[in-house]
Amino acid sequence: MRSILGISAFYHDSAACILVDGKIVAAAQEERFTRKKHDPNYPHNAIEFVLKFANLKLSEIDQIVFFEKPFLKFERLLETYVAFAPKGFVSFAKAMPLWIKEKLFQKNLLFNKLKEHDQNYKSDKNIFFSDHHLSHAASAFFPSPFDEAVILTADGVGEWATTTVAVGKNENLEIKKEIHFPHSLGLLYSAFTYYTGFKVNSGEYKLMGLAPYGTPIYEDKVKQLLDLKDDGTFRLDQKYFNYATGLTMTNEKFNNLFGQKPRNPQNDKITQFHMDIAASIQKVTEEIMINLAKSIRKEFGISNLCLAGGVALNCVANGKILKEKIFENIWIQPAAGDAGGSLGAALALWHIDQGNKRIVDLNDDMKGSYLGTEYNQEEIERELKAVGANFEILNYEELIDKTTEFLSNEKAIGWFQGRMEFGPRALGGRSILGDPRSEKMQKNLNLKVKYRESFRPFAPSVLREDLPEWFEMNVDSPYMLLVANINPNKKIEMNDEQKNLFGIDKLNVKRSDIPAVTHVDYSARIQTVTKNTNSRYYDLISKFKEKTGCPIIINTSFNVRGEPIVNTPKDAFNCFMGTELDYLVIGDCILDKSKQDPNLKKDYTKEFELD
Repeated sequence: MRSILGISAFYHDSAACILVDGKIVAAAQEERFTRKKHDPNYPHNAIEFVLKFANLKLSEIDQIVFFEKPFLKFERLLETYVAFAPKGFVSFAKAMPLWIKEKLFQKNLLFNKLKEHDQNYKSDKNIFFSDHHLSHAASAFFPSPFDEAVILTADGVGEWATTTVAVGKNENLEIKKEIHFPHSLGLLYSAFTYYTGFKVNSGEYKLMGLAPYGTPIYEDKVKQLLDLKDDGTFRLDQKYFNYATGLTMTNEKFNNLFGQKPRNPQNDKITQFHMDIAASIQKVTEEIMINLAKSIRKEFGISNLCLAGGVALNCVANGKILKEKIFENIWIQPAAGDAGGSLGAALALWHIDQGNKRIVDLNDDMKGSYLGTEYNQEEIERELKAVGANFEILNYEELIDKTTEFLSNEKAIGWFQGRMEFGPRALGGRSILGDPRSEKMQKNLNLKVKYRESFRPFAPSVLREDLPEWFEMNVDSPYMLLVANINPNKKIEMNDEQKNLFGIDKLNVKRSDIPAVTHVDYSARIQTVTKNTNSRYYDLISKFKEKTGCPIIINTSFNVRGEPIVNTPKDAFNCFMGTELDYLVIGDCILDKSKQDPNLKKDYTKEFELD
């Protein structure tokens, strides 16, 4: 038996994973344990978990690999400063002490941290480093259901690369083309995230969710920021940006181009201007991704596409690539951001460096992305008793029946079952569930449960066999990373008065038979559910279909705004008591909010830093 520990850390979304004989055994993000969203720190807890799950001590691990190369990253920092000097001295001076003290000597830092797990771990000779974008590409290709694919990776920046094209075949993978910093699609999108008042490296999905409320009237101005070629390659005009040298993303020239200063999230409301800005950058992003996809399809002649990097979490752009039918098949790494780099680094070491044969799983090798912690019934009951919870234990059939009844009565359900998801999406392991047919459910869940912006859409979980009846799509989407439109026969057309509404006013218009998961542009971010990946979740949706005729339920992550997805039964109970969730279904236990000790209720609105 041979084992590899993969680690990503020190930027954002720290994580760890373990491979045993090339198979993914466990993977988790540090934020789930520390309760600090996007935690960038050394993933001590995540490493402890994956070691325990694999029943291994650190000293028994054959190789340890980090997801990027610190010396190359330091080279970028120095060369960027030299290129822009004397501009950027402040940010350079702030970064230097940390690099000199810690990051430049990361092997030594990792070794000292790793020793904390196991006093018998004595040598750093088994620590390796992978290229950042190679880690991303490996995370997308090696678990994919393809024996051959072209891999497109787009993110903020790794060492130097911001966009790469790689080709994978069996156990071989090679990066063929690169776009280098400071020219970055991820940083361009993050600049607009910052400009519209959302948190960089956290709020990009909010910008994407805001876009359908606007009109892309600033598209031409966005294109003034970059030199965009027909093949999707680009260069950003640095006179409009501050991220290379400063402490902000944009500058006064950027503000003057669009006519406003960045929105202050504390004081400034979201207006139609911000919606139109969001629509404009989203449209340009889609154009770039589509053109890149077309050019690499033509150049390499390969029919399968894999996507990774933070930009691959832009499910709207992914859906547009799918709709264009550029590739026959598309597969997206569910932990496409830096967390997935831990997995990719381990897989790259196993296949590329060590030459181990790859066996392709036609369903993919991510186990539905259920790679995190799990709790048996005894552990669940023990934790619930410890926090003073009042609960009922039901058999399987009763549990499914009761939960279905709650859903059909428009109740909000906390659902905690099986293993925790790896990646940013809740997929039916740590989810909040609701009835998609309800006209009030979207607003209620956003404002009373999630404590977040009312414009945020919810995703439908749909039985895979019923997908084409409800949506204009007929491919697997197990990881909620593809957007498609509602089928015309399920739509409710808007009248002239409704069509003329602006912004958030559109939210209150019933647009389909499943209004709670239908965005204002008649689209939805789809998760397909099958029996073989999550049988309990599949059975619940099947029972809901049997009762209502609708094979779909609302699925959103089990957390509030600014909180990582819940990890433990205690986390789930705290979130349950701190929100207006009606019921908590955890293992074989059902908790009714009305039967809980009111003294256990929590003020959850200020518990977590808003993202």
